[in-house]
Amino acid sequence: MPEPSLTSRSSLAARLDALPFTRSHLRVLTGSGVGWALDAMDVGLISFIIAVLAREWSLDSFTTGWIASAGFIGMAIGASVGGLLADRLGRRYVFAITLLIYGVATGASALVGGVAVLIVLRFFVGLGLGAELPVASTYVSEFAPARIRGRLIVILEAFWAVGWTASALIGYFVIPASESGWRWAFALGAIPAVYALFVRWGLPESPRWLASRGRMGEAERIVSRLETDADLQRTPAIRKEPVRETLAPTTSRRVALLWAPEFRARTASVWLVWFCVNFAYYGAFIWIPSILFAAGYDLVKSFGFTLLITLAQLPGYAVAAWLIEVWGRRLTLSVFLAGSAVSAVLFGVAGSEGMIIATGMALSFFNLGAWGALYAVTPEIYPTSLRATGAGWAAGIGRIASIIAPLVVPLLLARGGAPLAFVVFSVFFVIAAVAAWGLVDKRGASLDDR
Repeated sequence: MPEPSLTSRSSLAARLDALPFTRSHLRVLTGSGVGWALDAMDVGLISFIIAVLAREWSLDSFTTGWIASAGFIGMAIGASVGGLLADRLGRRYVFAITLLIYGVATGASALVGGVAVLIVLRFFVGLGLGAELPVASTYVSEFAPARIRGRLIVILEAFWAVGWTASALIGYFVIPASESGWRWAFALGAIPAVYALFVRWGLPESPRWLASRGRMGEAERIVSRLETDADLQRTPAIRKEPVRETLAPTTSRRVALLWAPEFRARTASVWLVWFCVNFAYYGAFIWIPSILFAAGYDLVKSFGFTLLITLAQLPGYAVAAWLIEVWGRRLTLSVFLAGSAVSAVLFGVAGSEGMIIATGMALSFFNLGAWGALYAVTPEIYPTSLRATGAGWAAGIGRIASIIAPLVVPLLLARGGAPLAFVVFSVFFVIAAVAAWGLVDKRGASLDDR
């Protein structure tokens, strides 16, 4: 007979992993995914707005770089703090609060009259956005059955392409339509403030997190509803069994465990991957509209190119979602990063409109597929009591690179133009592809519920 102290947590995990994909899973996935798409829309909008403000406000590249980087400074802090709070207060609560913070700050940005206030508001936008993304991926991963967990996280990440495409459409149709087009774009970005209310009250808390906090009755009710939705026979209440001690019961313990012998190699690897991918991604995609404009294309045409490039994200996610349960996490991630490296070099030297679009779409395809795999593997490598903290700190380290990249890109462009900048991005992709092999591959395995 199994030891009772191990049964409560393990039985909960086994029941979650045994579930088929249900309407409840779809609700968790889409509820989190819409928030993810709205996040992407905000990040994407700033790349178009920067190109307009540089012209209207006569801003130099240093100032526009700080408009972008202010948001990423907030994201770095938000990701680290948000993960800690999600392990302490719950996934759903932090998810809703962070959506509300950045939605309000984005809406307020529509009213600004100068650079200083805009930079401050971009910091608060980043604070909410940085905390939300790793919490959302942790939240969905804790509901997903083991056999399709990686695929569902990549599908969650695919909502990013939906949001980025929405930002490209706004950039193409709304921003150039009038002098106040960029203000209307910010106003549309305030939608998450309303959506946050739905998230807070419409989605269940993670039963794995509830169990890790000893709230076994609440966890039992949520899992039972999932089983009822799947027409499965209800199993005995897990509240009747003793609670298993969590691995990281306090905030200080969670931070310390990131570098404990069991986790230090995977922490070092995932931090390096996050840093390199953030640097290359935000260095490239935040500046693509401005680079095309500087190359002689007018704003409408450069925004149109960016829209076409953005559309390639969706097939990138689709292929990654399939491969991640066939090849596993590490191979899928490293292959997509290698494809990103090659595409970056080719985009940097593209001279014709056709080559710009083709190589840009290839970069978008591979890079966003890599992002899907990265978000899938990151929460899996840590136990439940440490999961949001581990994912949040990895994202926070990555955001340091996203702070640096918008400030470095103007220097690279001044010294060697787009070819030099995109060669540098390629090098970062290669480093990330190598570091990916230091991660733990949990394809088809249950999550660690300590």
